[in-house]
Amino acid sequence: MTTSLIVVDDFFGHAEELRQAGLRLTYPDQQGAFPGRNSQERIELDGLDQHVSSIVGERVKTISPLGSHAKFRITQASDEGRGKVHVDPGYWSGVLYLSRPEDCRGGTEFFRHRRTQTDRRPMNDQELAKLGYASIDEAHQDIIERDGMDDSCWEPTMTVPMRFNRLVLLRPWLWHTAGPGFGDRPENARFVYLMFFAAG
Repeated sequence: MTTSLIVVDDFFGHAEELRQAGLRLTYPDQQGAFPGRNSQERIELDGLDQHVSSIVGERVKTISPLGSHAKFRITQASDEGRGKVHVDPGYWSGVLYLSRPEDCRGGTEFFRHRRTQTDRRPMNDQELAKLGYASIDEAHQDIIERDGMDDSCWEPTMTVPMRFNRLVLLRPWLWHTAGPGFGDRPENARFVYLMFFAAG
């Protein structure tokens, strides 16, 4: 039995303070794959690994290298990117919604790839062979790099709606996307705190 998705409301006891601290960070222009900008700095939350481990029911640890872990992300309506549907590195991913309640819209979106009829990347040699791929890289190139931006290739399966201080913990191998950006300035934009974990 594998748990793939967990939603925790009212996750952080000082969410408004975390939001304000995040808004004070530096957000340099980025030419990344996805719309929006990550904070240059990180804010580490004490005991986060242990707390998330207790939620998911297994030991996790902060991913290494850190990548975007413990960074904030701002995505405004005008932001554009080269990518959409994707997978993340690691064992669990976490997205803590920090947009104001009156601004919240959309959420985290999940998909089924129409051509392969999969809702996640292949996990082992048997699954790769069943789909006709020789490697994870080949599957990634054929599914994500080829079809990731083409909406017609994907069937939406679920959206976890955005709500202030809601944490979405998901298996990073699920086909997913952040959903649309919104707002015209950091204060009313899509604003999240990112977490990435490896198996502990």
